[in-house]
Amino acid sequence: METTFSRRRLLKLAGITAGGLGVSSNLFGSDANTPVKAFPLSSAFKDGRYVLPPLPYGFDAMEPLYDRKTVEIHYSRHHAGYIKGLNSTLDELDACCRSRDFGLVKSLLNALSFHGSGHILHCLFWNSLCPGGSAIPDDLSRYLTVSFGSVESAVGEFTAACKTVEGSGWGILGYEPLSSRLLVLQCEKHQNLTFWGVVPLLVCDVWEHAYYLQYSSDRSAWVESFMKLANWRFAADRLSESMRRR
Repeated sequence: METTFSRRRLLKLAGITAGGLGVSSNLFGSDANTPVKAFPLSSAFKDGRYVLPPLPYGFDAMEPLYDRKTVEIHYSRHHAGYIKGLNSTLDELDACCRSRDFGLVKSLLNALSFHGSGHILHCLFWNSLCPGGSAIPDDLSRYLTVSFGSVESAVGEFTAACKTVEGSGWGILGYEPLSSRLLVLQCEKHQNLTFWGVVPLLVCDVWEHAYYLQYSSDRSAWVESFMKLANWRFAADRLSESMRRR
């Protein structure tokens, strides 16, 4: 397989005209009439503060693969905690600017990156799940094939990345705009091992708080369940938006 990628080649292989990547019924495959709910990422920031957006489904919507108690704690405590930390850090940075005392900037910027990345990744995570999962849309399948050789290879690499992240972190399928290709990344904590410019399309949380109540230390079993719940339509929509903005 060639290793050189171009936007024109990807568009041609994906069967998309140069006129754009509008969301169409083709993007969602054969079951396009059954839309998957997702909250807009813009709902995660309101009136100058970061906020906890409403889940696009009930706490028990993913059972039995993802139990109600874990989802509720994960969302209401952990995700909400990152938002609290993010807003608090920004308040402290504002205080530093007002006082012109920048002695705490190093530690505060570390906290800003941690909490901010945690908030954004969790917003993407809730949208990366849907009850029963969704099929991989045709156009996304073509991009996966161009980037990884086959859909099976792409799914295999993403699954392996999620299972083998060192410590606490994430598995990420993302769009890299310079090469117009898709990449799989591992993220430690929320912000380490970043590839700048990559747009996350589908993310899997493998911090223990994401699965420990139900799966104990069996991260592999949790990742297998996540893959059965994966919202590939959301990933396809994110790819469409990213290509349109390129």
